[in-house]
Amino acid sequence: MTEITYNMEIQDFTIFRELNTQNESFLLKIEEKTNTIIKLHSNGILIKGKNQNRIEKTKKLLEDLIKLIQLDGYLDEQKANYIINLGEKGELKVVEELQQTIIRNYKGKNIRPKTLGQNRYIQAIEKNHIVFGIGPAGTGKTYLAIAMAVKALKEKKVSRIILTRPAIEAGEKLGFLPGDLQDKVDPYLRPLYDGLNDLLGPEVFQRYMEKGIIEVAPLAYMRGRTLDNSFIILDEAQNTTPEQMKMFLTRFGFGSKAIITGDITQIDLPKGKFSGLKQVEKILKNIEGLEFIFLTEADVVRHPIVTAIIQAYEKQ
Repeated sequence: MTEITYNMEIQDFTIFRELNTQNESFLLKIEEKTNTIIKLHSNGILIKGKNQNRIEKTKKLLEDLIKLIQLDGYLDEQKANYIINLGEKGELKVVEELQQTIIRNYKGKNIRPKTLGQNRYIQAIEKNHIVFGIGPAGTGKTYLAIAMAVKALKEKKVSRIILTRPAIEAGEKLGFLPGDLQDKVDPYLRPLYDGLNDLLGPEVFQRYMEKGIIEVAPLAYMRGRTLDNSFIILDEAQNTTPEQMKMFLTRFGFGSKAIITGDITQIDLPKGKFSGLKQVEKILKNIEGLEFIFLTEADVVRHPIVTAIIQAYEKQ
């Protein structure tokens, strides 16, 4: 069979540099999946193969990687691997759906969805009053919710951000811990702090905390309040009881948006306690303005071994 060659002209050095990262591992993965040969040269990228369809698939995958580089100025390893895997399966227009910039963090980095599931999650947050983001660790459900909260605050759609978690390890009995309220809840809310620090920067985050623009508190302190003009995030919601979930949802006020995140495979409630997150879908599934988004291991954006670990546990 006659060998087919195709040359993609590339003049941007950034593209060459990023495609060369990690000893051309991205190119090697494409070669393996398409049974072609890819060579970088001074005028572009040369593709060789014995099947026109494989040449076209390789060309499309390379074009997608180039679009990612042009968007961000670098090639994100996780997103590149995700694009390659979906492209090999025939998924089209993946990159186009991942172009939306949610916000820039304090260092100027564009925060975008990295998977199609994450993109659906962001769209659901934009159009609904209440969204449940349910999925395994590493799917970005909490970080993206915080990014959308910061965006809403900067656009003056809300006047404050309220972040809460059930302090299940302390049985919500925080009075026995040393220090003031902030000292008591810090260990349980650290992941939320990390996201806000990354998006706003430590100085702005601290200033917003001092002014009450950002409030971080355990779920027990939500009782009896009505939360107007707020972007409210309940994290680790799998550790709420049905009573706590109802209490939280009925705090919702005018001009507010609420995101509830959790992983129903990691429930830490005491034996005999039922998770409010597992129950709530059956109760609220037909309410307008409320949506459930389920993320999977395909949406994990941590180290690839995390996906492998999740899949191994699911087989038990």
